[in-house]
Amino acid sequence: MKAAVVYKKGESPKYAEFAEPIPQNDNEILLLVKAVAITNLDKGKASGKHYSSENHNENGFVVGSDAIGLLENGTRVYARGITGTIAEKTIIDKNILVPLPEGISNTIAAAMPNAVAGSAIALKFRAGIKPGETVLINGGAGFTGQMAIQIAKHYGAKRIIVTARNEKTFQKLLDLGADEIISLKQDDETIIKKLKEIHLNTPIDIVLDYLWGHTAELILSALKGNGSFTHKVRYVNIGSMAGDAIQLSAGILRSVDIQLSGSGLGSWSKEELKLLLSEILPEMFLLAAQNKIKVDIEEVKLIDIEQMWNADVSDGKRLVITI
Repeated sequence: MKAAVVYKKGESPKYAEFAEPIPQNDNEILLLVKAVAITNLDKGKASGKHYSSENHNENGFVVGSDAIGLLENGTRVYARGITGTIAEKTIIDKNILVPLPEGISNTIAAAMPNAVAGSAIALKFRAGIKPGETVLINGGAGFTGQMAIQIAKHYGAKRIIVTARNEKTFQKLLDLGADEIISLKQDDETIIKKLKEIHLNTPIDIVLDYLWGHTAELILSALKGNGSFTHKVRYVNIGSMAGDAIQLSAGILRSVDIQLSGSGLGSWSKEELKLLLSEILPEMFLLAAQNKIKVDIEEVKLIDIEQMWNADVSDGKRLVITI
């Protein structure tokens, strides 16, 4: 079968012939793959830099972690791959899949799950979002950030503040549901001052952080208290596009009622993952099918995987491979 194969750490996947995967037990079945999104998770695992990366096979391995495809009976489903998914076929667990509703395309469906998991689990289970709360999304210009705006609004957020660097996306973010945008191109003092003003007037309940790094330091500095009573903030880290490490003053932790947590592979419980597949993803797929969630994608063919793997996809689109 044709597949996207990595032969050497750090190299882009090659369009190549690869052995068709074989189910190893009664729970494993073949999925005829139709569409797969390229995510930062996939890139990190392929390069060996993500914490969940496995040892690279000297004979090469197929990249991709999930897919939209067809079961033997023709049913369209979303599933996680037991084997790499950017290929004509992959192995999945027949008990862990999500049927797709009518009205949603394979490519739109493929683009959603990683971003939905990154947003919805953080909002529902880490932050415990309640209707009427204020949410700050650090890094809203990317695909996942744009999904987070819409999901936070769907879950009842009254006010959504977004930090972003790509000014070309600002109007789009407002159209998706953001109420205010803080440009990360401003100097640190201006950003901190603006965050403090917002927190004073409409206290921030939840921070969803897709960037970490210096931007997180700025937000945490803005939240720092002065010894008086403070508003509780649930701060959830999801990504680290701006850096993997920060300097965190102990004074911040002591001066403000803050809950710091993370959301990602390894932090989710079995029950949370079960709810993602049984309730959250089906709901989000249906909203997209009803055009109540906007999903912006760029489609490419499997044969073009090498040249597109590191392509700069503009304005928060998700790159989706069609097979």
